[in-house]
Amino acid sequence: MLGKSGIIVGKMFSYLQGLYMHAVFLDYKTVDANDLDLGSIKALLPEIVIYSFSNEEEVLTRIEDAEVAIANKVVFDANVFARATKLKLICVTATGTNNIDLEAAKQSGVVVCNIRDYCTDSVVQHVLLSILTLKHSSRDYSASMDNGDWQEGNSFSLLQHPIAELSGKSLGIVGYGVLGQGVARVAETLGLKILVGESFTNNNKSDEEVTRVSFDALLTESDIISLHCPLTEDTAELFDESAFEKMKSSAILINTARGGLIDDHALIKAIKNKTIAGAAIDVLNQEPPDSDHPLMQKQYSNLIITPHIAWAAQEARQRALDRIADNIAAFLNNKPINVVSS
Repeated sequence: MLGKSGIIVGKMFSYLQGLYMHAVFLDYKTVDANDLDLGSIKALLPEIVIYSFSNEEEVLTRIEDAEVAIANKVVFDANVFARATKLKLICVTATGTNNIDLEAAKQSGVVVCNIRDYCTDSVVQHVLLSILTLKHSSRDYSASMDNGDWQEGNSFSLLQHPIAELSGKSLGIVGYGVLGQGVARVAETLGLKILVGESFTNNNKSDEEVTRVSFDALLTESDIISLHCPLTEDTAELFDESAFEKMKSSAILINTARGGLIDDHALIKAIKNKTIAGAAIDVLNQEPPDSDHPLMQKQYSNLIITPHIAWAAQEARQRALDRIADNIAAFLNNKPINVVSS
């Protein structure tokens, strides 16, 4: 067991190692809005070079001498690893690592670490906001106020748009990890009945006491569906035209997970035809979207599009940087944590 002196020596060793390591943060402005503190990372890597953004060409140049790379959405493919001959560690400022060729990293002897459980509260409150906005027709009533409908009306209460209580309704959750469970805990306090969908990863370790329902049952029984699963071959376009047709016409869909889980054209059709009552989408299959993206073509009051911000509370983004520092410190101590395998 290490005594206090041993811990101090370990910290000094980590600092000395980091002092001489060339490190780069390739897309810092995907995390920071001029409201974060890099102190925990700079304490370990005093000479780290910070780049706001890096395009493909710049990545190849900036990664050549780097031993540690921090990135959020920068793509690390085989071509990058071929140039990054000194690279030892990649720290991803997110949980998902779709942008990293993990097999190429393994072949190059590069350790890849992600961060976990850093934005649960932020995502949960965004999901709740989305549900309440749709179920209380908040956008429609705001538009009615802008149009002067209440001012010109005869009643003390404007009843133009539907409002539904959440208590007693069913919330279907696809993806029952930390985020899905966080949403479930808050939803239960509002009287929602939780339906947990079948796992697409066969990872049920954390929920032995949870009774899961089939995907078809979740579609047909849920009044609200919230997505929290990873994007894989099994979940790509999970919500297609067939899935929407099985949902209740009064149901709403919330997606704060991955854009590729939903067939965008099928979603638009479901909204236009009133197959479902509405949707709140925080993630798209292309970010940022082009102006000709299907979901950018027309605005519907019951289709809420937000620019991938469910995770982005200031506290969550600061926590992300501090978790990156934890990963770096562990790596420097030859005890890497949060390692992602191919």
